[in-house]
Amino acid sequence: MALKKLLQLFCVGKKDSKKKGKSIDPLWRASASLSSVSVTANKTHLDPCSSGTGTVCVQNHEPECSSMVSSWARTEHGTESTDHMSFKQFDVVQDFSDHHYAKTSAGKVTKDWVKAIQSEWSLLQKNLPESIYVRVYEDRTDLLRAAIVGPAGTPYHDGLFFFDVRFPSEYPKCPPKVYYHSGGLRLNPNLYESGKVCLSLLNTWWGNGCEKWGKSNSTMLQVLVSIQGLVLNDKPYFNEPGNKNSAQTTAGERYSLAYNQTTFVRSCKTMLYSLRKPPKHFETLVMCHFLKHERAILDACSAYMSGTIVGSSVGSDLKYARDKCFADFHKSLTLYTEHLRTEFAANRRRMLELEREVSPAQEIVPSS
Repeated sequence: MALKKLLQLFCVGKKDSKKKGKSIDPLWRASASLSSVSVTANKTHLDPCSSGTGTVCVQNHEPECSSMVSSWARTEHGTESTDHMSFKQFDVVQDFSDHHYAKTSAGKVTKDWVKAIQSEWSLLQKNLPESIYVRVYEDRTDLLRAAIVGPAGTPYHDGLFFFDVRFPSEYPKCPPKVYYHSGGLRLNPNLYESGKVCLSLLNTWWGNGCEKWGKSNSTMLQVLVSIQGLVLNDKPYFNEPGNKNSAQTTAGERYSLAYNQTTFVRSCKTMLYSLRKPPKHFETLVMCHFLKHERAILDACSAYMSGTIVGSSVGSDLKYARDKCFADFHKSLTLYTEHLRTEFAANRRRMLELEREVSPAQEIVPSS
């Protein structure tokens, strides 16, 4: 999504445009526009809650008003698609048992809360970029799950990153609660192993003006676009408060390159985690996404192991220095590339089996 649109989402009221975001290129040379996003991330205080060290290491409860939203959902949005080859960007589903906040009580909600949730659902359905997918729950309208595709030109490209969301009963006076499915990995200073998401818009980090949550103009769409565009950026090393001042210095850029190496390896681990245990209602997305992008991911792994800078195009002239840091990166990436090959092959087999199960009978037996 263009930076201008991103900033509009931060500081301007809700939009009703049906415009969709651009598709993700698997390998793309980082440009000035992404650098601008990285700088904007620093200026808008989307920083983590930890201090920087400069070291690079590589009970089911239905809201009282939920029946009102459920009825509206069935009328406006229909039910979950059963077509295994399609995956809606926004849909209403049933089973929320594996949601991080499934056992958290929704609390007492009001008609104003229901109205706010309806507004959020409508906004998401109409305005989601093509690389963000959302599922909401008919019987737990305070919950939401989102999948975000890692942006091109970053160490997160072609990855899938999952977030569980809860709208508290005070919403929209206070921001939603957001949990990141980390798989025990910290691949961004703003995304903790514990699942904590540090973001000014969520009031989990300091900020001013429209950087902070505002009950009259902040939305869940802004949160998702912020995570994709400002957190999952091309130089996440500088998201760390203690590292900001070293941006555009020789030492800082060297540390940033090393951080991106580690981040890409962890992104590969996250891909494996998603393939082996996809979240409920996103099984089809995981299967089809990696079926479509497996070649690009493996090509990127090969290019990066040959010295190409993480996030740049396969034919890029930008190369890593052949030092100990690169040797460690090469060793780790070689291992996880083989794991990915194995898992991608298994994913192809699962897809073929599924196609055979749903395809009509090839032979018609004549009646005697």
